Amino acid sequence: MNRITVALLLLLLFAATSVATKQKSPTGSDLLRQLEADFVADVVEHGHAAFITHFADDGVEIVDGGGFDTLGDMRKQPPWPEGTTLTWTPVKAEMAASGDLGYTYGTYIYTAKNEDGKLVANYGKYTSIWKKQKDGQWKVVVDMGNSSPDPKAGK
Repeated sequence: MNRITVALLLLLLFAATSVATKQKSPTGSDLLRQLEADFVADVVEHGHAAFITHFADDGVEIVDGGGFDTLGDMRKQPPWPEGTTLTWTPVKAEMAASGDLGYTYGTYIYTAKNEDGKLVANYGKYTSIWKKQKDGQWKVVVDMGNSSPDPKAGK
């Protein structure tokens, strides 16, 4: 009888330990921050082609100083030239109570060659609205950015 009791206790202890050590999937603002981190990593590695894969079929980019680019418009754009980079950092992320819509905003740095072929950094702020799709994936439905002066210039 004692062996059975010890075996059951060990089994319960093992089950409780394995449940406690399982990683929970991020939710809420943590999920949005993870989506942004994955988005940035893809864009750093694969450029413009990766940028558009994170947009919903009905997603729109509101162009700085211009109009709207649909996903179809973005797909027609040529690949970014060599040396072009885009990185961004969310400052805030918030999920709707419904759990299927959220937004992030933060700062970005876009580096590209100017007319003289010199790499120039452009700074700005962005907002992205994320929506959970019917298939469970999260995609950007609205993305917009506005350019800003170099944050180090004023110091």
